[in-house]
Amino acid sequence: MPEPEDVTEAPGAVAGDGDGEGGSAIEDGDSDGGSAIDDDDGDRDHGDRDGVAGDRAESAVGCLLAVAGVAVAGIYAFPRAEFSIEGGFEGHARDWSVILVEVPLILLAGLLVPPMTWAAATRRLRPWAAFLVCVAVAALGLWGVSAVWHPRQVPDPGYGPGI
Repeated sequence: MPEPEDVTEAPGAVAGDGDGEGGSAIEDGDSDGGSAIDDDDGDRDHGDRDGVAGDRAESAVGCLLAVAGVAVAGIYAFPRAEFSIEGGFEGHARDWSVILVEVPLILLAGLLVPPMTWAAATRRLRPWAAFLVCVAVAALGLWGVSAVWHPRQVPDPGYGPGI
C-alpha cells in the first residue's frame, strides 16, 4: 500500500487539484478568496448565490403552501364534520370514523398536495404559473372531497320533538 505522500493524484481528480498548477486561493495567495474553478480570473461567481437564494425562496413558498393547505382543509372539513364529532344529543350519533380517519386524511392531503404540486410545477413553469396550478389543484381537490364526502349532518330520523 502506498504512503500518503507518494499519492500524487486521487482517482477522478480534476486537473489543477493539488498538483501545483492553479491550486486554491490560499496556495496562490489570492486575497479575494477566488479559486481556480471560478473561471480562472480570480473573480467570484455570484450566479451560484442567486441560485441558492432562489431555491430557498421556492422552498419557503412550498412550506407556506403546506400551511395554507392545512388551514383551508381544516376550514372546509371541521364545519362539515361538526355533528359527527359532537354526536348530537348525549353523543348518540358520534361517528368515530370521521374523527379518526376521514378528517385526518383530509388534513394530510391539505398538507401534502399543495407543496408537491408546487415542486412538480416549478420544474416546468414560471413561479407565478406554478402558483396558479397549485391553486387550481387545491380547488379541484376540495371539489372532489365535497362530491364524495358526506358526513352525517342531522340526527337520526327517530328523534322527534319529544313527548
